[in-house]
Amino acid sequence: MSESESVSQQCPDCKRINEVLTRVGDRWSVLVIISLSQYGTLRFNELKRNLGISQRMLSRTLRELERDGLVNRTYHPTIPPKVEYNLTAMGESFCEPVNALGHWALKNLSRIDAARESFDIAKEMQNAASA
Repeated sequence: MSESESVSQQCPDCKRINEVLTRVGDRWSVLVIISLSQYGTLRFNELKRNLGISQRMLSRTLRELERDGLVNRTYHPTIPPKVEYNLTAMGESFCEPVNALGHWALKNLSRIDAARESFDIAKEMQNAASA
């Protein structure tokens, strides 16, 4: 039995977990979730303006978050049409791990910066020595 077979047997849902984490772990999904958790219901252009995201990417991200049950989309047939987005109960429950990740990042920014600097210096020295 190969190593990959034993891992997949130990975690038969790993492929599904990967699908979910890929969706909710991407940059724009996390930022949309954070924005909606902070401001509540937002219109498309408010999200676009707040995030500095392209219209195409925001449309795609919102569609996927809606498909996954994290975001509600409400269409109001007015002139001009009004579309609002807010978090579902599952989307709100996702805020806890997102906030924990954000707090972890803030707590470790200086350590990450120091590690990056050390890595870059070591790489530069290694490249200089091999040149």
